[in-house]
Amino acid sequence: MTIARMFSEKTVAAAGVAQVLRDTGVKFVFGMSGGWADGMVKALAAHEDHIRTIIVRHESLAGIMAEVCGRLTRKPGVLLGQAPWVLGFGVPGILEARLSSSPMLILTDFTDQPNYSLHGPYQTGWGNYGSWDAWQSFKGISKEVLQAREPAEFVHGAQLAIKHALSGQPGPVTLIFSFKAAYGRVGPDSLPALYPTRTYLPRPAPPADPARVAEAASLLAAAKTPVIIAGNGVRLSNAYEALSEFAAAAQIPVVTSATGKGVIADTDPLALGVYGNFGTPAANACVSEADVVLVVGSKLSSGDTIAEHPALLDPRRQTFIQVDVEPRNASWTFPVEHVLIGDATTVLAQLREAIGTGRGERGLARVQAYREQHGHFESPNYLTDKDTILPQRIVGELMRTLPEDAMITVDAGENRIFMTHWYKTRQAGHFIMGGGAGPMGYSIPAALAAKLVYPDRPAVAVCGDGGFAMTMNGLLTAVQYDIPIIVVVFNNAALGWVRHGGGPIGSDLGEFDYSAIARGMGCEGIRVDDSRHLGEALRTALASKRPAVIDVVTSMEQTFASVESPLLSKVAAG
Repeated sequence: MTIARMFSEKTVAAAGVAQVLRDTGVKFVFGMSGGWADGMVKALAAHEDHIRTIIVRHESLAGIMAEVCGRLTRKPGVLLGQAPWVLGFGVPGILEARLSSSPMLILTDFTDQPNYSLHGPYQTGWGNYGSWDAWQSFKGISKEVLQAREPAEFVHGAQLAIKHALSGQPGPVTLIFSFKAAYGRVGPDSLPALYPTRTYLPRPAPPADPARVAEAASLLAAAKTPVIIAGNGVRLSNAYEALSEFAAAAQIPVVTSATGKGVIADTDPLALGVYGNFGTPAANACVSEADVVLVVGSKLSSGDTIAEHPALLDPRRQTFIQVDVEPRNASWTFPVEHVLIGDATTVLAQLREAIGTGRGERGLARVQAYREQHGHFESPNYLTDKDTILPQRIVGELMRTLPEDAMITVDAGENRIFMTHWYKTRQAGHFIMGGGAGPMGYSIPAALAAKLVYPDRPAVAVCGDGGFAMTMNGLLTAVQYDIPIIVVVFNNAALGWVRHGGGPIGSDLGEFDYSAIARGMGCEGIRVDDSRHLGEALRTALASKRPAVIDVVTSMEQTFASVESPLLSKVAAG
């Protein structure tokens, strides 16, 4: 079969890149107009039936929206804008994509003035004398950086950037283009020759070595107290069903890393919740008592392992099996003798076939024992009506009132810790946090992206008042594009983590009515200072079918230290 050239007639290069995005299956582009990015905005308009371009109020929104879109769709989330401001303001999303392995494409320009690159032109990022170096700057936070100075390089560069963003361990790839690259023309005689985008899209990862799979399955079958640690890689692989089905067949309890929360529903009969620094006592107990540990899509960071505390994980007394699509992640934190390289969905299916059935209910019995001894999302404060509203009370109301298919996005700070520890997920894939870089201001743009990807599901952003103030301009985007998200603000007039970790200096945010600000933007705005009104506020927001903010006056009584593992305190003391 012969491969035809991509273009049969002369075409503006920006239009060619728009076609590349469409051929890849990209549905959304997020960014700001300006500079030579305008050429891409105009080119994308010709594909508006297939690609929706969302012009946001700030590049910080676009970066996070692109990261979450890539995380949820397994297609590159696209961030578009001028290089100085994409770099200056879009870094939170790019860095999160880099550290959480979300596929992402950054389309940004040199903002060059042709023929004057050596004379210190305004804003130009060529890196010549008198200008700043865009390539070098993006290199520090991107998986790869490509430059396009000619029209054909721009189209071909987009194809290669998408290939690199999706191949192996996904990540953000930056393509920087010049004025000539965007506005010049390509055609059948262009050099380099341009071919259809499908030829550049990566093929599915091959299955793991069958002999290694059989060996790992035998170890798991013979283990007395095995455990599965599931990380964000399960989400990136969309391996939710494969994980729960393997766990059920093998009868092995499942815990997740913090960034993996939600890859298995907390209501699953074999789920014990998050383990690690702020994990549930049941999950940490199960991991510490395991003889064989199957790690799926997790790097085992220090936060997951409680600073590698041997009472939790220890290769001297435990056998590790690790599943990862990226060979460099194997034996990164702990020595692993049994490594299975491949996509999580594929490898879990291989393990399920190899381990067979007939294992009774020994895993279910173990999980039930851990839940009975240590509890399982049963805080009495879920229902407490005090003079001041506890975070647990808010979390409890969210679980009672929101439908099971609600997409939950959480911010940085204590609110994230509380949600990670106390919120019981009821469906896999419905809980999103920025756990790689962990930027504040994450939850609002993340909810916007989640609602765009899944328009039939409620999208609820949970944040503190600090995070809300950082990206509340996202509500303007929500109103403009009719994206009816719900924002729940834990408003304690402070940076809670800073206050409880180091005292009042630098933590005071002042008292503001964020519901009034929301109403001024055209949203539903509800202020709650009595816990008995929480349920009504959530029901009103859900029924409004428009962007809504529920500003909850929240107690400072609860601290992150109250839910941290006792082992973490021992590490700090030792």
